[in-house]
Order: sequence, then structure tokens, then C-alpha cells
Amino acid sequence: MSKVRVHISTSLDGYVAGPNQSQENPLGEGGESLHDWLVATKSWREAQGMEGGEENVSDDVFAEALDNVGVEIMGRGKFGPADRGEWGDDPWQGWWGDDPPFRKPVFVVTHHEREPLTLADTTFTFVTDGIESAMKQAKDAAGDKDVFIGGGANIINEYLAAGQIDELELLRTVDAPGVTHLKYRVVT
Repeated sequence: MSKVRVHISTSLDGYVAGPNQSQENPLGEGGESLHDWLVATKSWREAQGMEGGEENVSDDVFAEALDNVGVEIMGRGKFGPADRGEWGDDPWQGWWGDDPPFRKPVFVVTHHEREPLTLADTTFTFVTDGIESAMKQAKDAAGDKDVFIGGGANIINEYLAAGQIDELELLRTVDAPGVTHLKYRVVT
């Protein structure tokens, strides 16, 4: 049976991005540093089509986070651009260029309608009728695989508040260079 999962980097004071998001700073000022541990891992680099990377406990944690994921849900903030609103005549294509790293269907929860966007092997579907609709579409697309809610914080909090992730229980804490990984499970 598939699960609804969340995996996100958070600072000790509870932030998942820095202030003042902009085109130059997609994660806000200083927000990229939350992912220094991730960018160094072999699993992340492979997902980006890059070579090299560290094989350590952080690499293992990230590889596990990707395991069995068939679809991702994200909020408009994660898709971008920094200045929200209507899509306009030349709509934003995402932060990732022509070859986004997802390689699976992605459902973007937004207030502004837009036709699906396919870049390489990722199709972004824009959902304007709420988180429940996005979850239903994501579960249908995922089949037996898991649904991953990739962020940002607002969309994760909406799913938590709606009971879509249920109660979380801490399973383990893993200390690694520059990061501490916390793994929770859904309690049913």
C-alpha cells in the first residue's frame, strides 16, 4: 500500500528557506546552505545527472527518501517564480531548466490555472481546486508507489492540518556531518 511522505531540510529554528526569495536566490538569502549536506551526496548528484558525490550516512538517508516515490506534490512557492500571481504570456518553466530532476509526475498546487508543462521526463500538472484534489490526482498517478510532498513549508503544513499525513512518530535520529536526520513514520 502506498504512503504519503514528507522529506524537507529545516533549520534549527524551524525555517525551510531564507528571507527575501528572488530569482537570484530561489531559497531566499542563505537558504541554499540548508542543503549543503544534500548537494554533496552521490544520490542527489545522480538525480541531477551529475557525477561524483559523497557516499555517507546522508547519502543513505537521501536515497531512502527517494525510494518507491512515484509522484511529487509541491506548492507554487517551490515551483516559482519568486513573484507569484498570474502566469502571463511567457509562463515560468520552474527553477530547474529544461531537465528538471524529478523524473516523475509533479502536481503543483496553485491559485492560477495553467496547462500541464512537460520538460524532459517530468510533467508538471497545475492543480487549482485544492490540496484534496491534488492528493487524489497524485495517488491515481502513483499507483502502488508513494506520494511525496516536497514542499515548501506551507503546502506541507496544509496537508498536516488536513490529516493527510496523519500523526508522525519519530523512528530514528542520525547524526551526520553538518546535519542531523530525523525520520518519522505515519501512525495509523
